[in-house]
Amino acid sequence: MKTNMLLFLLLSLSFSKLYAQDDLMNLLEEEKDKFSKKKNFATATFKTTRLMNGHTVENVAAGVLDVKISHRFGMLNRGGYELFGLDQASMRMGLDYGISKRLMIGIGRSTYQKQYDAFGKFKIIRQSSGGSWPSPVSVSAVTTVMLKTLKWEDPKRQNFYTSRLSFAHQLIIARKFSEGLSLQLMPSFVHDNLANTVSEPNDIFALGIGGRIKLSKRLSFNAEYYHVLPISFVEGENYRINGTKNSLAVGFDIETGGHVFQLHFTNSTGMTEKTFITETTGDFFKGDIHFGFNISRVFTIKKRKKNK
Repeated sequence: MKTNMLLFLLLSLSFSKLYAQDDLMNLLEEEKDKFSKKKNFATATFKTTRLMNGHTVENVAAGVLDVKISHRFGMLNRGGYELFGLDQASMRMGLDYGISKRLMIGIGRSTYQKQYDAFGKFKIIRQSSGGSWPSPVSVSAVTTVMLKTLKWEDPKRQNFYTSRLSFAHQLIIARKFSEGLSLQLMPSFVHDNLANTVSEPNDIFALGIGGRIKLSKRLSFNAEYYHVLPISFVEGENYRINGTKNSLAVGFDIETGGHVFQLHFTNSTGMTEKTFITETTGDFFKGDIHFGFNISRVFTIKKRKKNK
């Protein structure tokens, strides 16, 4: 009888250990499932909201004001008499503000063509891993309106205010491949209310490509190129403005505390989508290169509420 009772107790203990191990394994599996379902978003795909001339997929944070000052000097091949372009300069000053995590807006004024611009950028998709709906890319949409305020060439004829307006629409599709490499595509459409001649288009399509290679913790090499596409809505009409070239820019991002300082070389004079995508006239490979820089400084206007 005592032997039977001892066997019964030993069997009971064995089964209880097995059940405890099963419970532990189940708990570990549940924790593993929870971890695998957690969504991890890619951050800092690019250092700032501008690659050089054009936008990146990045937004300023909600409640943050980004003050941007951009300069483009004259062409390097003008020689020593004009100090290799430093005697001439065009400038854009802009203010960008984050409305929410996904939406930012901005305004700017350029000395080139005395142009004003305003834009809105909305982040549609964020690159992520894990979770139920991971995404290999980030996607943003940008819409820009531009207003040229130069004096009318012929003030005596009837001129319409709407003739000064241009519009640009872009999708930005970006992927951060690693900590050191990020690339993006920028399919773009630019509409000008008034074409220069009958043969020139009001609507221009372009495809941009840009990238960033991180060289150190605070330094990266950037490149940006926009290719005007041979697409025309009107038979017999050119698909691009006469005498224009594709926009190309190369340069460096330097991060210094609260500033991001961008140095670059580009064949584009203007700093809005209408001017650098559709109106670039310089040939980069013949020395029609502008040295330029962008300075970005951010200020927190509205602090985010902390979760209690």
